Amino acid sequence: MLTPLWLTLKIALLATLLAGAAGIALGWWMSQRRFAGKNFVDALLMLPMVLPPTVLGYYLIVLIGRNGVLGQYLDRWFGINLMFTWQGAVIAAALVSLPLVYKAARAAFEDVDARYPHAARTLGAGEFETFVRITLPLAVRGITAGLMLAFARAMGEFGATLMIAGNLPGKTQTLSIAIYDAVQAGNDAQALWLTLVISAVCVVVLVVSSRLLQARH
Repeated sequence: MLTPLWLTLKIALLATLLAGAAGIALGWWMSQRRFAGKNFVDALLMLPMVLPPTVLGYYLIVLIGRNGVLGQYLDRWFGINLMFTWQGAVIAAALVSLPLVYKAARAAFEDVDARYPHAARTLGAGEFETFVRITLPLAVRGITAGLMLAFARAMGEFGATLMIAGNLPGKTQTLSIAIYDAVQAGNDAQALWLTLVISAVCVVVLVVSSRLLQARH
């Protein structure tokens, strides 16, 4: 019964790391640049938040499935098949979590007083040094809150994960899928226990992230 919990935690953690790396980079880039079509790019990055999970799952199949745009080359050149694997579940969870990190990171970077990075550059600091030593520390609370929300979202991911990773007990069956299975099988006790576990984890994450966001103001 604990296997879905540990698998879910592993998938959520790795997905948060992937979404975090991409979301922070994209958030910083979008906060610093002005260009034609910026609103369109922003809409694309936020799209996973509003699209049905099954649609995202289908896009992933088209992209990384065995015969997908990238998947066929991964299979042909490296022998990598992401379908029905926990690694595929990580990619699905990272995709649905990305908008939460991106939006929080962009807002945090935009809240940084431009005088501080400008002063660092005036004193001879390069762009990377300015980002690491000035901009990132000033934005870290907002980014951390976004990462925690992304972790909670990855914990509860169901639709896209089911389509790309399937439902293999002990291999790809996450808490959300295990709850669905328990309900379908009429095992109300197991469904209740699993529901309480994932609810408790998500409540803790939401409370902590809320405190971090309040601390920014």
